[in-house]
Amino acid sequence: MEDDRSNIHELDLEKSDRPVWLMKSPVVVANAWGKQAPSSSSGFNSLAKVVESVDPLQAETEFFMEMVGAEYGNMPKSYALNMFKDFVPMGIFSEANLGDPASEGKVEHKFDMKPHGEDIEEYAKLCRERTSKSMVKSRQIQVIDNDRGVHMRPMPGMLGLVSSNSKEKKKPPPVKQTEVKRTRRDRGELEAIMFKLFEGQPNWTLKQLVQETDQPAQFLKEILNELCVYNKRGSNQGTYELKPEYKKAGENDTGGE
Repeated sequence: MEDDRSNIHELDLEKSDRPVWLMKSPVVVANAWGKQAPSSSSGFNSLAKVVESVDPLQAETEFFMEMVGAEYGNMPKSYALNMFKDFVPMGIFSEANLGDPASEGKVEHKFDMKPHGEDIEEYAKLCRERTSKSMVKSRQIQVIDNDRGVHMRPMPGMLGLVSSNSKEKKKPPPVKQTEVKRTRRDRGELEAIMFKLFEGQPNWTLKQLVQETDQPAQFLKEILNELCVYNKRGSNQGTYELKPEYKKAGENDTGGE
């Protein structure tokens, strides 16, 4: 199997030690420079000139940039270059037309561009205008010539779309039945009714007793907890029956009669 070396390119390191300045420019400056056509003779254009200002008393060095040419319109022409002293070591690389990469140098200084002097107000105005333009919504209304509604019909595969003249009607949501409000009886009267029911049948469920007495379930539970025992298991699971002492009382009353 032969090796495919057609995609292998050699890195040109001839300029790898050349000092290069890296500069972060505003968007308007980058766009303006991108529109400049290169010179036919040298292949490069003179875009700006950098001025180095040295203060011998304070031993400080400042850098300024002046834009060259009159094609920049209302864009600020003077900028201050703020230099960074601490940054991650970086290199600059390029790629030729044939795809051969080359090292263009290593970054020696890194700068940020900011409008300088009287251009600060002009740059702020330019930023406000750019923000205002970005907030304008360009909406267009298009009149459809086809009045048969072809463009409004659901296409195959578009699920969940139903035409307005569909014969299918949505089913109305089910109406919740309101619970019947029951009026509480006198406690003594209800206990007498309960004893009478348990004489005829020894075991009752709560639902059966609610229907027989027509009393609220919560109120009925209070009476049952006092008079009855709840069967949790066995053949009568889930039912109530009278406590033994009430059963005996009922039997004595019957025997006395």
